[in-house]
Amino acid sequence: MSAFYEKFERHAHGEGLKAHATHYCPGCGHGLAHKFLAEAIDELGIQDRTVAISPVGCSVFLYYYFDVGNSQAAHGRAPAVGLGHKLANPESIVVCYQGDGDLASIGLAEIVWACQLGIPMTVVFINNAIYGMTGGQMAPTTLMGQKTSTSPWGRDRLSGPPMKMAELVAGLEAPLYVERVALFDAKQRMRAKKAILKGMQLQAEGRGLAFIEVLAECPTHLKMTPQESEKWVKEQMLPVFPLGVKKDVTAEPWFHPNRPTFDPAKVLEVVEGSVVAAPRFASGFPAHLHDRDVSLKLAGAGGDGAQTAAMLIALAAINEGFDATHIPSYGPESRGGTSYADVHVAAEEVFSTAAPKPDILIAFNAPSLAKFGPSVPPGGTILYDSSVVAQVPALDPTVKLLGVPFTEIAVGLGKALVKNIVALGALQAATNLFPGETFLTAVREALKEKARLIPMNEAAFAAGVKALAPVTM
Repeated sequence: MSAFYEKFERHAHGEGLKAHATHYCPGCGHGLAHKFLAEAIDELGIQDRTVAISPVGCSVFLYYYFDVGNSQAAHGRAPAVGLGHKLANPESIVVCYQGDGDLASIGLAEIVWACQLGIPMTVVFINNAIYGMTGGQMAPTTLMGQKTSTSPWGRDRLSGPPMKMAELVAGLEAPLYVERVALFDAKQRMRAKKAILKGMQLQAEGRGLAFIEVLAECPTHLKMTPQESEKWVKEQMLPVFPLGVKKDVTAEPWFHPNRPTFDPAKVLEVVEGSVVAAPRFASGFPAHLHDRDVSLKLAGAGGDGAQTAAMLIALAAINEGFDATHIPSYGPESRGGTSYADVHVAAEEVFSTAAPKPDILIAFNAPSLAKFGPSVPPGGTILYDSSVVAQVPALDPTVKLLGVPFTEIAVGLGKALVKNIVALGALQAATNLFPGETFLTAVREALKEKARLIPMNEAAFAAGVKALAPVTM
């Protein structure tokens, strides 16, 4: 059995020669690094235990090639995700496969602390001195004088010297084995293969963390042929990044933690959950809006309460026994910047959390209405704050467009912040997504630690319903 899939379904749907080719550029070092990692997994017989973490970068599609457990991580966060896997399943073999822009830049804090913890994991760090996937920008490992799309005159003193990650990691107390290898000739490839195998074996034996830095070629952004890029790595990178073992400590196996429990009752106890089901008021799924999945988008300025309202809709749906997701998207500032949330309420399961064409839009300001209003499909519903939206853009005539003075009503109740709850009341009246008590139960649950605020929020919800009563009667 091979750690590689027999065919790469990404290419030509797994048919023909392309089914046996990778997406990497000709001459790229990732292919060899993948090969050595797969061979190590096969040789150690750990395929069924291995979990590969591939974050943002040229390695992002690693999961197309490796027939092992796979997790995608946010940019730079592979070590944090890897630690989660290792602690949740101590028998797993975790591989963090990261590039230089990912690991040494946005993920620097994550890799340093993961290495300092020293919990058995294997880090394969691809150093090609450039941000490869995103356009050839200067990376932490870019050489002095090297030209990139963000250092067109070459890296200079003001940018600081290249980051030497193997030396940095070797200086930490906890890592067991640190080595820098290369791929530019057969001798170096054999050393790279042995280093990756050793790094995997140390983890499989529960001895400690291994960090293998691989100097790799990037012909595309070096604007060279594969042969020229191999020569460049040898002549230009080696003086800055000398090869060899930076740390090799002998240690006895030590990682034998108690297996974590996943008993539902225990988990509920730890998260202070409740085994008491929330009361249900809906007679069934709101199929009058969509037969299986209702999508909503709530948008406004930071502080308008769009995120809180979205969370309450998701909570209300879950209380009714439906599946629901709430995905926030914040602007550049927590106050004053744009903020929107996508919500899905599904009869059985949400398959896509984004809401590019929401059935329902709640807009708390004019820019949000202008930006997202045209994306509401025919027959959809838009609720907007008529207190602050003076001009409504031209929209599909079949879209139900309802203006409600959210802010004005909230101010009249004594607190402008409850305008989002006014909006929820208007949502209930306009769409009958859920019964009113479903929404109010979610509000009360969210405010159980601040019970004094419940009466005002209940009044805000009732006012939102009342504002649309003449329209919906």
